[in-house]
Amino acid sequence: MFIAHLPAGYLLARQLLKKIRTLPVSPRAVTLTAMAGAVAPDLDMLYFYLIDNGQTHHHKYLSHWPILWIGLLCVSWLAMGLMKRKPLPFLALIFSVGGLLHILLDSVVGDIWWLAPIVDQPYALFTVPARFQPWWLNFVLHWSFFIELLITVRAARASSSTTPSQKPRNSSLATP
Repeated sequence: MFIAHLPAGYLLARQLLKKIRTLPVSPRAVTLTAMAGAVAPDLDMLYFYLIDNGQTHHHKYLSHWPILWIGLLCVSWLAMGLMKRKPLPFLALIFSVGGLLHILLDSVVGDIWWLAPIVDQPYALFTVPARFQPWWLNFVLHWSFFIELLITVRAARASSSTTPSQKPRNSSLATP
C-alpha cells in the first residue's frame, strides 16, 4: 500500500466512533490515534533509507511483524480491563488496531512475514510483477492500487459528512 494507510486509519476511527457508546477521550483523539497507528509500521522507512541503506526489505523489520501488533493489542486490552476509564490503555488499543490494520492492508500485495520471528517466510495474497521502472510504477499500475483509491475516496467522502456524535467524556467505557 502506498496511499491508503492514513485514509484507512481515518475510516477505522469513524467506525469505532459509531460503535463505542462512551469514550474516555475526545473523538479527535480517537481519530488521530487510529491514523497514527495506521501509518506507524512504515516509520521503519526512516531506518530503511537512513541506516540500512535499503539492504533489507522493510517488511522484515519488527514494526511490520504481526506478532508485535497482536501483542500490543492484547496488552492494551488487558490494561483497559485493569485500568477502567483511563485514556492511555484505550488509546493504546486504538493505536494497536490501527497498526494491525496496516499489516492486513500490506498483506494484499506486500510481503508480510506473518510467522516472524519463528519462520522466515513472506506471505501476500497477490504478487505484483516487476515490469516497470521505477519500481513503484509496478504498484501504481497494478489492479490493487484501485483498492487504495477506493479507500482514499471513501475516507474523503466520510470526512465531508458529519462526525458521529458521542456521549460525554470520562464515562464508562463500552467494550469495543
